Amino acid sequence: MPPKRVGVIGSFVWDIIHRRDEALTGRPPIEEWGGITYALAGFDAALPADWQLVPLVKVGDDLAQRARDFLRTLRRVAPDAAPIAVPYPNNRVELFYRDDERRSEVLSGGVPGWSWIGLAPLLKDLDALYVNLMSGWELDLPTMQLLRQHFRGPIYCDLHSLVLGIQPDGLRMLQPLPDAVEWCRCVDFLQMNEDEMAMLAHDPLALSAMALNAGVSALCVTLGPRGVVYFAAPGFSQLADLHAERKRDSLSLRASPGPVRTARVPGVLARDAQGGDPTGCGDVWGATFFSRLLAGDIMTDAIHAAMRAATKNVEHRGATGLAHHLRGELSST
Repeated sequence: MPPKRVGVIGSFVWDIIHRRDEALTGRPPIEEWGGITYALAGFDAALPADWQLVPLVKVGDDLAQRARDFLRTLRRVAPDAAPIAVPYPNNRVELFYRDDERRSEVLSGGVPGWSWIGLAPLLKDLDALYVNLMSGWELDLPTMQLLRQHFRGPIYCDLHSLVLGIQPDGLRMLQPLPDAVEWCRCVDFLQMNEDEMAMLAHDPLALSAMALNAGVSALCVTLGPRGVVYFAAPGFSQLADLHAERKRDSLSLRASPGPVRTARVPGVLARDAQGGDPTGCGDVWGATFFSRLLAGDIMTDAIHAAMRAATKNVEHRGATGLAHHLRGELSST
């Protein structure tokens, strides 16, 4: 049988990372690929053997060749996949870490998002879709609603910069998300961190009630080194349950009864927790979690695999060579 294909929507970003210990150590800022490259590396390391990776990404023509070179380092990218060069400066972000978790971001560049007309033809051969809103405007709500209406495979969404506004100087600032319920109706799996969660609801229980009532099967809130809190809809523990739920819906039968399941899964301590680089941990976490769901793992096993991968990410600087590192192979960086 031909391999199954997971599409990945996001943005290539060129990062300049300022660590809080730069003045003490004399180390220069890290300049590296960021944005969707961390998730692509996570998928490359974690996808089952019968799946291929299909990046649905635009890149500014100033960095298009570098983006193509990066994709050539990955093993699981489909042979017919390639970034789409557009005549705009590529997105670049300066990250200033205040501590090991908190940071500020300054964005420049302007790669545009997708229209439904441009995106729809690219979905026809996909079996699953991962959306990571790196810039926050890769997809607007009407396009996301059309995506949900026409794409029947599972949809995973990392909220990411959807709740970040942008000031005239490029500084990204948290802002509440209008139409949060409508966004939830468009996805099967939803990921965010604590700060992003606060832009949707007052507390995790309120957020889980909103998301699961809107049709989300699993909500995951990442907590940095403290791990993750998950909320699972009644009857959901693996991807096969999602297919069964859709069959019930098509037959107009009632959804599975039972309580919402929730727990906090503790984080795994990195070997270099103090000197490591947490950039991209959430992206690696989500890509690994979704990969393992696609492989047929139950949700809790997928979460533990994602936790281990995110911990390995802390021990590696940048996205170049990250897939090799996540697989336990030697990396050049």
